[in-house]
Amino acid sequence: MEEETKKILCVGLVCLDIINVVDKYPEEDTDSRCLSQRWQRGGNASNSCTVLSLLGAPTAFLGSLATGPTSEFILEDFQKFQIDASLVSEHAQCDLPASVVISNVVTGSRTILHKNRNLPDVSEEDFSKVDLRRFKWIHWEGRNADQQVRMIRRVEAYNGTLPQQQRITVSVEIEKPREPLFQLFPYGDVVFVSKDVARHFGFSTAEAAVRGFYSRVKPGAVLVCAWAEKGADALGPDGTVVHSDAFPPEALVDTLGAGDTFNAAVIYTLANGGTLQDALTFGCRVAGSKCGFHGYDSIREMFPHGWKS
Repeated sequence: MEEETKKILCVGLVCLDIINVVDKYPEEDTDSRCLSQRWQRGGNASNSCTVLSLLGAPTAFLGSLATGPTSEFILEDFQKFQIDASLVSEHAQCDLPASVVISNVVTGSRTILHKNRNLPDVSEEDFSKVDLRRFKWIHWEGRNADQQVRMIRRVEAYNGTLPQQQRITVSVEIEKPREPLFQLFPYGDVVFVSKDVARHFGFSTAEAAVRGFYSRVKPGAVLVCAWAEKGADALGPDGTVVHSDAFPPEALVDTLGAGDTFNAAVIYTLANGGTLQDALTFGCRVAGSKCGFHGYDSIREMFPHGWKS
């Protein structure tokens, strides 16, 4: 299979986001109106697929899905954004995870109430059905890490049969400060660690985090940490810390999915031959722009030529 036709696969959560836009955070036990309300396909891996597709990358999603009308909305939305959802694992008698999001248009904050009752995460067995020849990059949103480590080991075994230039690049996101997720550190060629995890370990800057965590990643890996309005830092095998400032929008409107947007833009740039500095700067540019509007659709218009825009 030609390299150009190979896709980027994101593994993780898809859920329904019910987004309520307000101009003032509601007080408890009050009745107030929102400025607008919309349904949106959400979930870290799902959101990253959306951004990758809008930037022009052939993209696929692997995750679990319940059955029913809400899931039909999700599948139609994947199709709208030209995301291959043929690998989705469907589970009858389960509920689709859902988030109620309060998005404050004045401050740009987003407050999330998430429900995930009984839908299982993708398993090693689900992943065993994936034809790895179709993909050039696979990104895991850290969730059921024990199973995900087994999935990544399958990719490592597959890569061991190929010359370097044909191997699949593996990236992992460690977003939540949960002990089981920390076993993912040594399994990514590119590792995204969140500000929350960095703070959990006592780091107060992105630079301190990438330096402090780097001993946990495998030799030759790249470690990336975004720090909201402070930009992002990364450390690669040459030992040089790379930094990008943030690119805030003129008006902060919607920060929901900004981290997923950053991750996708970094992956897109590296997968298309950009340098680590290119990737970090583009990640901050796209994430910053995304915070200036609701949803993701405008990304395609703002960055028609990808990281070279």
